[in-house]
Amino acid sequence: MKKLVIITLLYLLAFYTLSAQIKADAIDSSFKLIGNPEVQALKSVSDVSINNIIKSTSWKAYDSTFTVSKDTAVWMSFKLKNTTQEILSTYLFYDGHYIDIYLEKEDEYKHYKNGYFRPLNQRPEPKSYFFTELKLSPLQQSQCYIKLSTDYKSTRFTAPILYSKIGHLVFMDNVQKIHGPPIAFIYVYLISMCCIALFVLVFCFRLQKRIYVYYFGYLFFQIIYAFLVLQTTPATIANLAFHFPYFSNLILESVQFTFIGFYILFILHLLTVKMFDLKLAKTLTIFAIICFTYAILWFGFNLVWVDLDVRRIASIIIRVIVLPLNLFLFFWIIYKVKHPLLKYFVVGQSLFFVGSVLSSIVFYSGLHQVPNGIFSFPHSQNVIFMAGLLGEVLCFSIALGESMFLVQKDKEKTSQKLIEQLQQNQIMETKMRKELDKQINQKTEELVQVYSKIEKQKEEQLNKSFNERLRNMKMLALRSQMNPHFIFNSLNALKNLVMQSREEDAISYLDNFSLLLRNILQNSSKNSITVEEELEILELYLSLEKRRLGNNFSYVIQCDSREILSQYNIPPLLLQPFVENAIWHGLYPSNKPEKNLSLVFDTSKQLQIIIEDNGIGRKESSKTKKTHQSAGTNITKERLTLYNHVSHTQMQLSILDLEDNGKPSGTRITITYND
Repeated sequence: MKKLVIITLLYLLAFYTLSAQIKADAIDSSFKLIGNPEVQALKSVSDVSINNIIKSTSWKAYDSTFTVSKDTAVWMSFKLKNTTQEILSTYLFYDGHYIDIYLEKEDEYKHYKNGYFRPLNQRPEPKSYFFTELKLSPLQQSQCYIKLSTDYKSTRFTAPILYSKIGHLVFMDNVQKIHGPPIAFIYVYLISMCCIALFVLVFCFRLQKRIYVYYFGYLFFQIIYAFLVLQTTPATIANLAFHFPYFSNLILESVQFTFIGFYILFILHLLTVKMFDLKLAKTLTIFAIICFTYAILWFGFNLVWVDLDVRRIASIIIRVIVLPLNLFLFFWIIYKVKHPLLKYFVVGQSLFFVGSVLSSIVFYSGLHQVPNGIFSFPHSQNVIFMAGLLGEVLCFSIALGESMFLVQKDKEKTSQKLIEQLQQNQIMETKMRKELDKQINQKTEELVQVYSKIEKQKEEQLNKSFNERLRNMKMLALRSQMNPHFIFNSLNALKNLVMQSREEDAISYLDNFSLLLRNILQNSSKNSITVEEELEILELYLSLEKRRLGNNFSYVIQCDSREILSQYNIPPLLLQPFVENAIWHGLYPSNKPEKNLSLVFDTSKQLQIIIEDNGIGRKESSKTKKTHQSAGTNITKERLTLYNHVSHTQMQLSILDLEDNGKPSGTRITITYND
């Protein structure tokens, strides 16, 4: 018997252990966490870490006594299990201020942040402050910790609820159906205000009158108010306040009284109250200042003292004072002011007053929470207030348009007599202006023609001058291309080959030499040649120099693609003088056993030509050949300048002295081609 009791107790303990979890796939529609034995809770300070919570042992059953405050957070603990073979999504509903969810995944906890006061960028997908999607892997059991917190000293009690995917879809569908019409009205209100504000802003800049500035301020803060109201709805389009929800909640009351202050100043100027009663005008001005001051103080108070009960009481007191005062000023204006636009003020103010009073009654009396009541639709207090505001704005917009019409009508009456007096003078002035315009047009055409001829002549002279300089530079370059020493030495080399009876070498040498001279003479008459043609000349020239100078001279030509080189044009025989200078003024005087010359044609981006030698450098070379090298370099630079101007290209030349441990080690010439 004793054994049977023990076995029964163990069985019940095991059964309790297995059941102390929430099967997510078993949730039909929704699952309330409050009052469930699977859910345990505890209270802690607001800044406690998850690690300390995991180690805590003071868990109790979760019930309505676990309320959050500014200094106290509520933690919940339970296990979620997915017994299916597929990834399962369950949705946690919570419409409080802050919720932090820690879901166990692979020996670590994934952190989800959500809540009414969470900025949009901190919320998980989908971006809904009251729903957080939790994904469970197949056959996964995960420990889940939930932290509920707030920035307020006290707040209403609300408990999280788990929804299945179907329950979530049904819930969201009902939300859209119920909230759809109020949200649509808010968007209509918002679009209407933006359109009217845009027109008023144009008038502000065009007319620069205070009345338009005040009216724009009135509309601008109404637009802000609409965005703040939109934040309290599940709307996703243009819901800008979702990005800073806590701040938006703080400024809601301040925004309302700010646009009321601008509204009072606008009425002062629209009805020109000062012309009818100075005391009334002064009273309205003081009332506007009080509204602005209250808006600032309210915002500061909420930053320091965040208490919903105090806020609610203060809001009721202010409205009890402001609404009767508003009604008193309304009748005072009707009694004192006799303005043509007074009828629009009466209608607009009546709509605003009715909307404001009715909205306050609905909100503070709880009529919006009465089931099946006339005001039981979502956001009823805001919709009623905004409907009154919209009617008021439409009335004032019409009044503003009519005021412009009245001003224009007065101007027309005043100017009509003036027009009649000046009409004859205007006719004479028109005739004189036409004659003067005709003469001016004739003179202008003559000046334009003369100026065009002068510009054309200048352009022709400039082109002629450039072409002449280009031809001169070609001749100078041609004279400097083939150094007489090279020709003399080449003929001596040819003579030695003949004397040594090396007929085949002599013939090959002579063929290359004659081909080089022919290419030089042919290309010297052209304005430009391709880089590929220039490379062929250099190859002939270097082959002759190689035969004549011997094995201690070597050269390397690196070229990615000759086809690409054929796409670039340069002045004829531009590179040969640089190669010749490198050999005879850099390599030839050098005592180095190996005299190396490299030519690189880089076409990876734009064309870049690099001529580099390991000779004595420009400083040593200039001691003996200063005049010749300086003149040759200047000629080449001027040729490049002229060619860039004529062909509309940008070729840049740079010469760099190479050094090795402070000693000259050669020269590098770089020509960059930018088309």
